[in-house]
Amino acid sequence: MSTALWLLAVQGVLGAFDTLYYHEWKARLPAHVPGTRPELLLHAARDFFYALLFGTLPWLAWRGLWAAVLALVIAAEILITLADFVVEDRVRRPLGGVFPGERCTHAVMGILYGAVLAHLLPALLDAWHLPTQLAFAPVPLPEPLCVLLGLMAVGVFGSGVRDLAAALGVPGSHWPWPARPEVRP
Repeated sequence: MSTALWLLAVQGVLGAFDTLYYHEWKARLPAHVPGTRPELLLHAARDFFYALLFGTLPWLAWRGLWAAVLALVIAAEILITLADFVVEDRVRRPLGGVFPGERCTHAVMGILYGAVLAHLLPALLDAWHLPTQLAFAPVPLPEPLCVLLGLMAVGVFGSGVRDLAAALGVPGSHWPWPARPEVRP
């Protein structure tokens, strides 16, 4: 499990870079609502799932039926990511398309997530055979990594709230970017 969490931390760093540099700085997705609404809704949903992963995996053991719930969370995240690959091509067309570097970042993140799953799924299968409980069972990791994963949980949750607010048209949610004219996918 510790290898999965180290890899998940690297995934989080790449995800933060992707969000801050490509989604916020270069594309300014929250400023292009309603055209970017479908992509922002997918990002928000995925962010909430990632917050759950970053926030629980270092400290909680998902056992028995809870292991099945965690497997469903992972499956849902994968389906959302696949949908995002399709939706972002359509949504970003009026903005000039998905940036080439962003596409490469997404590919690296997909490969890395496969490595995370290769280490996480065997532990999940073992946990399936245990009595059903969410047990406090900290993974033996260096404290700075635990703190980083906790901060990533908070950060990705905040990013999800921002994307959801922008998608729903909450006033001021495009800040700091000026609102742009409507972009149709």
